[in-house]
Amino acid sequence: MGNDVVDHGRRRFLTATTAVVGGAGALVAAVPFIKSWEPSERAKNAGAPVLADISKVEAGQRLTVGWRGQPVWIINRTPALLATLPQLKDRLKDPDSQNADQQPKFAQNATRSLKPEWLVVVGICTHLGCSPDFVPEIKPEPFDPDWKGGFFCPCHKSRYDIAGRVFQGVPAPANLPVPPYKFLSDKQILIGVNPEGAA
Repeated sequence: MGNDVVDHGRRRFLTATTAVVGGAGALVAAVPFIKSWEPSERAKNAGAPVLADISKVEAGQRLTVGWRGQPVWIINRTPALLATLPQLKDRLKDPDSQNADQQPKFAQNATRSLKPEWLVVVGICTHLGCSPDFVPEIKPEPFDPDWKGGFFCPCHKSRYDIAGRVFQGVPAPANLPVPPYKFLSDKQILIGVNPEGAA
């Protein structure tokens, strides 16, 4: 037998390297497995709830998320925009949101929302399915010299106020629909699920 000398430093290095490579391999293998727990695109399009982070949406801004293959707009309304809502009642087709097909019961109120500052609507014109432009500025516009902020559909000139209520004298027949949703916190909204106690 020869004089075999064990290099303990090299052994520790090889053991540590093997552990690191094995751990990285396990992590790489786990990612697809964990991702498989998320709802598929098909399930999302079929109506699976969608979580929206609203923590960075400043006053006057809009966030768009996809739900059931449709754009859902989440808008943080300013106090100035909210103040315009009562001024427009006589110019709207359904100012009190009585058409039950366009909003759940919890949104049949002056702001069409759970919290006044947050509007959540499906961003598709109720006329022929175009996507209206978000025009939040309170100032005269070529399509309305007395514009108070809201949505303008460039396809056929339909207009909606900042609560998604449709104006009289435009092709769109109804208000923008309000999807079911609930607040999980001040930073998160879950689209596709009614709030507790709502049908």
